Amino acid sequence: MPRSNLMRSFFAIASLMLANATWAQGADPFEHGWTLDGAASELQFLSVKKSSVAENSGFASLSGVIGPDGAAEIRVQMDSVDTKIDLRNVRMRFLFFETFKYPEAIITAQLPPEKLVDLHQSRHKIIDLRYSLSLHGVSKDGVAQVAITLVDNDRVAVANTTPIAIALPDFNLEEGRGKLQEAAGVDILPFGFVSFGFVFDRAQAGTPPQLITAAATPGAAALETKGDLDREACEGRMEILSRTGNIYFNSGSARLSDASIPLLTNLHDIVNRCPDLTIEIGGHTDSDGSDAANRVLSERRAQAVNAYLVDQGISPERLVTVGYGESRPVTSNDTAEGKRRNRRIEFVPVN
Repeated sequence: MPRSNLMRSFFAIASLMLANATWAQGADPFEHGWTLDGAASELQFLSVKKSSVAENSGFASLSGVIGPDGAAEIRVQMDSVDTKIDLRNVRMRFLFFETFKYPEAIITAQLPPEKLVDLHQSRHKIIDLRYSLSLHGVSKDGVAQVAITLVDNDRVAVANTTPIAIALPDFNLEEGRGKLQEAAGVDILPFGFVSFGFVFDRAQAGTPPQLITAAATPGAAALETKGDLDREACEGRMEILSRTGNIYFNSGSARLSDASIPLLTNLHDIVNRCPDLTIEIGGHTDSDGSDAANRVLSERRAQAVNAYLVDQGISPERLVTVGYGESRPVTSNDTAEGKRRNRRIEFVPVN
């Protein structure tokens, strides 16, 4: 074949391939659906302490999909919070986000096909996107300006163009903020700013995208050393667990409420990973009632926690129970909130 004819054939084939690629991108921006590339994606939040010190943190475990209809869902494993400091991560998990009760956050949105049908030509679009955020047991709707960039026919990036302000009271996180402030000894402002950069890969024809659901094992997504913990890590975790206030009893009763189980499950995991420590379980009450009655009640409540851990396989020789009654208040008993805080179970390594 003459060279000129060969070149014409080459350009004809190339043009046909380009036309087919353009058609594939333009026919349906959500064709086959999309799956989040968690390793390439990021979700970060910025908090402010001491009025002017900004700290940026993120989450390491993300999963998500965009369906063929443009319905998007992102799931965030809250245990995977990453502040770059181990015990700060633990504080965020147990005191602020209460991940033992609320293990994941969910973001949903409906991407508008009519605004993205020509994405294969523009390659980049900025749109206002309505979304819903489910966090800490509360769902709120909002609008974010997002940039959508088609990297290639099978890869797309979605990112917010400006940080999204989150008011902590909107998600019942004010109590957690108070616990963090007390534990860290700093003031923290009652809002944060969220930013994200999500990267999706197009699913293959006939294989709809699959969403990874929440981890079933407590702390499975946490960024921490697996296996046994050293003494410093154990002591730090015991101190944090003592501040949670999430072990519940009915008034005047030593029977554990079912609402206590999520925290106790995590407590068991941590105690199990500190095998060389003997741990004191201390019961405390408010000042209502006689001192003698309060000592007995606090001892019985500590014994109830002891019994739970033993039933879960912790050796009884590693546990000591003490009832302190009303003798060691952490705050005044003059208010209902003060009394609530004084009714608590504390965990202290004693060897």
